[in-house]
Amino acid sequence: MASTYRANGDNGDEGATEGDLNEWKHRAPYRIHHKQEHFNARYEGSCHCGKVTYQLSREKPLDAKYCHCTTCQKIHGAPFQWAAIFHKDDINFTSGIHDLGWYESSEKTTPIMDEGRNMILLFPTLIDFKDPADRKNFEISCHMFYPRRVLDINDGKPKWSGISESSDLIEDSPQEAVNELKRKRQEEENKKDDKDE
Repeated sequence: MASTYRANGDNGDEGATEGDLNEWKHRAPYRIHHKQEHFNARYEGSCHCGKVTYQLSREKPLDAKYCHCTTCQKIHGAPFQWAAIFHKDDINFTSGIHDLGWYESSEKTTPIMDEGRNMILLFPTLIDFKDPADRKNFEISCHMFYPRRVLDINDGKPKWSGISESSDLIEDSPQEAVNELKRKRQEEENKKDDKDE
């Protein structure tokens, strides 16, 4: 059976919010916070054309990373992707919610985020930082998929061969990060051995 959803994720109801096919519109991150609800907007952002706008309430993302995987390179048309991780409730769409698109290779869209099960990956280049100091809140913690890089970045940040923490640190990763990873993995191995006994 073919999906009743359009490429933009809507089901063809032209903005209706009721019904089973529209349940997603009432859940984070797509639910619009009403004025009477407490949502402390710290940042504002938008897609390239400005049709989709949003606010963020969290001062700092849970984490921020540069991803050098080839998928990110192709989707963004750039050497890497700068992604910041937020809880779904940290975002409030203020306009264009019905114009959101889900990635399809044939569409001409500006990616603004990627939705995971519990979090969203947001692209900080789309945030209108009012104060240059705010941009520092989005400083990256590491690089992922660094062996697939297009250019070298000598910033002293840990460089992972794949997904951070679940892959190996490589090349010019700071020695203290390498030592910390070895310590953590040894502790995990010791705990596993203790359970097996």
